[in-house]
Amino acid sequence: MDNTSNFTKEEKDKAIKREMSRLKRIFRDLDKDKMDTANSLIRNAAFMTVTLEDLQITINRVGSVSEYQNGENQWGTKKSPEVEIYNTMIKNHMAIIKQLSDLLPKQVGTPGVGDDFDEFVGSK
Repeated sequence: MDNTSNFTKEEKDKAIKREMSRLKRIFRDLDKDKMDTANSLIRNAAFMTVTLEDLQITINRVGSVSEYQNGENQWGTKKSPEVEIYNTMIKNHMAIIKQLSDLLPKQVGTPGVGDDFDEFVGSK
């Protein structure tokens, strides 16, 4: 695996801060208790978002398969280490985004598919 990032440390730090700001704007109306919980999730989500973008660039550049050698005459191909990391991280990222979404207040009185149907049926 290529241990180099596609971004400098400064670029990555700046991108993480930008993503944190974006997420904090989305969750700015949470009450203090929920915001305390959200802050940790936001930091992790921002880091993962930028890291996933970095991994995507690497995977697009070097491919999703890498060659390996076990012993002198045993060669083969396998899923690249970047793909392994990406697959694990995307699952964790989705879980964090779900946790953050669950902290948002439910939209009471906003018509949804079920509400429209109930309204339609009730009007007959």
